[in-house]
Amino acid sequence: MPGKNAFTVPVWFSPVNTSLMNPLLLVRLWLMVFLHYFIWGAWYSAMSTYLSKLGFEGSQIGLAYGTTAVGALVSPFIVGIIADRFFATQRILAFLHLIGAALLYWVSTLKDFGSFYPVLIAYTITYMAGHGLTNALTLHHSKNPAKEFPFVMWMASVGWIVAGLTVNWLKLADNAGMFQLASGAALIMGIYSLTLPHTPPKGANTPVSLGTLLGLDAIKLFRDRSFATFMICSFLICVPLSFYFTWTNQFMTEMNVSDPTAKMTLGQVSDVVFLLMLPFLLPRLKAKGILIVGMIAWAVRFSLFALFHQNPSALWMLYTGILLHGMCYDFIFVMGRMYVDKRAGPDIRAAAQGLHAIFTLGAGMFVGSYLSGIVAQKYTHGTTHDWQPIWLIPAAMGAVLVIVFALLFKDSSPKEQPVS
Repeated sequence: MPGKNAFTVPVWFSPVNTSLMNPLLLVRLWLMVFLHYFIWGAWYSAMSTYLSKLGFEGSQIGLAYGTTAVGALVSPFIVGIIADRFFATQRILAFLHLIGAALLYWVSTLKDFGSFYPVLIAYTITYMAGHGLTNALTLHHSKNPAKEFPFVMWMASVGWIVAGLTVNWLKLADNAGMFQLASGAALIMGIYSLTLPHTPPKGANTPVSLGTLLGLDAIKLFRDRSFATFMICSFLICVPLSFYFTWTNQFMTEMNVSDPTAKMTLGQVSDVVFLLMLPFLLPRLKAKGILIVGMIAWAVRFSLFALFHQNPSALWMLYTGILLHGMCYDFIFVMGRMYVDKRAGPDIRAAAQGLHAIFTLGAGMFVGSYLSGIVAQKYTHGTTHDWQPIWLIPAAMGAVLVIVFALLFKDSSPKEQPVS
């Protein structure tokens, strides 16, 4: 039995979940989540290989990957001000994906950064808004959200895996076909969204708070040193995360690793495995231990990539680095959301989660993507890269964060009342 300072394991982390919703509804929601994340997986992992082939500089590739962060920062306004107040969820989801399909196809025709970048930003704003909409639609129709929501959302990993395998099978990893594939999937998703269960706007006739949308109502939690340490380290750990997504596919391509896009999907398989391990590890390691292990995993992953660059025959180093993805992601982001939920009181819980998303998926990913591009550009030699320093830099960042976090963060139980 865990002590009073330990986090209790949420019911939705039970290894065996039995959905209570109608099986047909479950399948419909599964397909919605599958399609939504298939679209992202079709272009995001392999984009750097394609953009390098077009002659984009490293900093430009970093900015291209940072467009999802821009989308994450802007999309709460779409969901919170427009979608939640005036339109049924399934209709705004359909509209955004249909617009997104056109924008993705347009992106596939653009060859210079000046035109490619703003159109990709426009697309990612429409796409990232879909995250909140698919979540809201699923939760609205769940009889037991604590059990059913994660049971629906595991299809996100499946969609990403199938997208990577499809891109690899169709040989689209170095050409505009990846965006055309994503465009076709977005068109299907847009049409399919119109068939989803009716989900009326939940915020109609209610006031909207800019502070809640931006998570500003939760700023008071920064008075707690441990919470402030957690948020700052969460922001900083997104820098190495961005290195992984931006450059791994091109790294594998230059190292002559066959089927790189398909092999990167091993990370999503790992994602599911480590998610299921969390309920068993949480009572033993507590939040601090799990977060530290996640940060260590980032340092280990990039160190392995750097070593593999020096020892190309040691493929186990590469595969181990990829398979650490579940630990890197779940132990930082899933555990992080759980920690925020535990620390925030009911009145600011939504604001705290919004602030966490802005620090990580928004500002953290944008800074990380841009910095990863700058670093890669510095170590570019003609059409190839000196990968060892490119990977050792984020490895060092991860190692430093482990030390800072371990010294400053205290895994204590929250006060009975939120900080006022």
